[in-house]
Amino acid sequence: MKQGIHPSNWQHDCVVTCSCGNSFLTGGIKKAVQIDICSACHPFFTGEMRFVDRQGRVDKFQKKMQLAQAAATAAAAKTKKATKTKVENKSYKQILVEQQSELKAKKQAETVAEN
Repeated sequence: MKQGIHPSNWQHDCVVTCSCGNSFLTGGIKKAVQIDICSACHPFFTGEMRFVDRQGRVDKFQKKMQLAQAAATAAAAKTKKATKTKVENKSYKQILVEQQSELKAKKQAETVAEN
C-alpha cells in the first residue's frame, strides 16, 4: 500500500442509519452517517413495487410543469391579443409613395375645381 494516502481518522464503528429506521455498523471517517435508502427498504432488494420520491423531486417537477403550462397559456392569450391589434408595418418608402399620391390627387382635384 502507498504511504500517506489513507485517512488517519478512520473509525471501525461508524453507524449508518437509514430513514426507514434500519441501522448497521461499518468503517468510515465519520462517527455517524444518515442515508435515505438502504438494502432493507430499497424496492430492488425488497421486491416491492413502490415509488421512491427523494426529497420531493417529483413534486418540484410537477410544480414546474404547472407553472410552465400557465405561462404558455398566458403567452398564447397575449399573442392572440397582439395579433388582433396589430397594425400593418410600412416601410419609409411606402409611406412616402402614399403621401406623394395623396398630394397629386389633391392637386388634380384643385385643378379640376378651378376649371
